[in-house]
Amino acid sequence: MLKKTAQKIDRLFIFFEDWSLLLSVCIALTVAMANVLLRKLTNDVNLYWSDEVVRKTIYFSTYIGTVVAVRNRSLIRIDALPQLVAGLKRPLTMFAHAATLVFAGAMVYLGSTMTNMMYHDEYARTASLQIPEWIFYAVLPTMGVMMFFRSLIIMAEDWKEGATS
Repeated sequence: MLKKTAQKIDRLFIFFEDWSLLLSVCIALTVAMANVLLRKLTNDVNLYWSDEVVRKTIYFSTYIGTVVAVRNRSLIRIDALPQLVAGLKRPLTMFAHAATLVFAGAMVYLGSTMTNMMYHDEYARTASLQIPEWIFYAVLPTMGVMMFFRSLIIMAEDWKEGATS
C-alpha cells in the first residue's frame, strides 16, 4: 500500500517536473526571442517586461531542476573516496542523502517563512508586471517538499540495494 502510494506520488512529481520545466523554458525562449526580434526589426518596439519574465522562469527552472537532479541522481557527491575504499560507499551515500534531506527541510522552513512574509507585504510585487512576489517564493517550499520526498524514495532504493549486494 505504501509502495503504491509512493509510486503514484512519484509519477505525479515526474509529470509536474517535466511539463513545468518544458513550459517554463518555452516561455523564456519565446519571450526572449520575441524581444530580440522586435528590437532588431523595429527601432522603437521593446518588450519592457521580457527580462523579468525570463529571470523568473530561470529562477523557477533552477529550483525545480534540483528536484530532477535528485531524481536522476545527479547531485554532487563524494565520488573518489568510495572508489578507493569500497566499505565507505554505503555510509557516504547515506550521508549525502541525509544532507539532501536537511537541505530540503531548510528549504521548506525558510521558503515557507519567506513566502508568508511576501504574502503579507502588499507592496512586494514584481517591477514590471506587478505580480505578487509570494507566488515566486512559493517555489522554494514546493521544491523542498518534492526534494525531501524524492530523496526518501532514493534513500530507500539505495538501502534495499545495499542489503541485497
